[in-house]
Amino acid sequence: MILPKSNQFTTEQLREVTGIVKEFSCTIQPIIGAARTIYAIVGDEREELMINRLEGLAYVERIDRIQSQFKLMDKRSDLSTHRIKIGGVTLGEELFIIAGQCTIDPKNPQLFIETAHAVKEAGANSLRGGVWKPRTNPYTFQGDSKSLDILMEAARQTGLPVDAEVMDETHLELALSAGVHMLQIGARNALNYSLLRAVGKAVAKKDTVVLLKRSIHMGPISEFISAAEYIAAFGNPNVILCPRGTTPTLDGYRNHPDESITPLLKEKTWAPVVVDPSHSVGKAVYVPSCALAAVAYGADGLCIETHISPSKGIGDDPKQALTPKVLAETIVQAKALWKLRHPVQAA
Repeated sequence: MILPKSNQFTTEQLREVTGIVKEFSCTIQPIIGAARTIYAIVGDEREELMINRLEGLAYVERIDRIQSQFKLMDKRSDLSTHRIKIGGVTLGEELFIIAGQCTIDPKNPQLFIETAHAVKEAGANSLRGGVWKPRTNPYTFQGDSKSLDILMEAARQTGLPVDAEVMDETHLELALSAGVHMLQIGARNALNYSLLRAVGKAVAKKDTVVLLKRSIHMGPISEFISAAEYIAAFGNPNVILCPRGTTPTLDGYRNHPDESITPLLKEKTWAPVVVDPSHSVGKAVYVPSCALAAVAYGADGLCIETHISPSKGIGDDPKQALTPKVLAETIVQAKALWKLRHPVQAA
């Protein structure tokens, strides 16, 4: 990666750098960080002559060669100082809470609107709502594009940024056109590299955030981070990693809770970690404990399914959504635990 002495290269400087790397069959991908833009060399960066020529440019501070399968997401990269801010919260500086329904019922929009106001009052920083739903059974409710209008109306009424899962490029286009602030890549698509590339291209040069869930099938930590690299490689490093439980399931829970991988992720990557306790355990009664465990392990935030009246919900809400009252109690406890783990930020 190339680090400029200023915040970013001028047009002429970028043209010169691009011309040099092109001679060695490489290209340049600008990565716009919070403090400054860095420039990734895409291709074989081991050619010493290319590196020497770049380092000889007066406006280049240095060249960093990260020998890692995920050069941008690696903790040693110069994106290590990058911070993601959404909903008025800078992740890593205070606990970030996403809450809302698993599935928006297009036939009962008021239920979601009421839930949105309730989760805001409970202390959530962002609103989640399932518009399109991946279902194992082809005959169950698959979601409805009409729900996107309900989601954005809730955003307008509450002022909260919204998170919506996309499963294909049509969903992606609709969500971005509507103004969705955070795109969610679900567990079933976490290793869908074509979709990851499409999302990366679509959010390049935007401030859109991507919440990437861990694959439903247990895999190496590096595989999870490498999936995030697919997105960041197109120029937008606003990627959040979201453990959400894996298979094989643990008897009694929906999945095998994996919040304990948070410190393992943080050893390898600078990316913030927001844990989904709802899908991890799959029963509302267990969710608060799982949420607190996630914070204890060092999570930067939580994504918690919540419904104003879970029994009236569709999708997973009847079995795993918290009521706003329980959500509020969980947030208070989670923030207290956060302060114990982050005394400097809390002060």
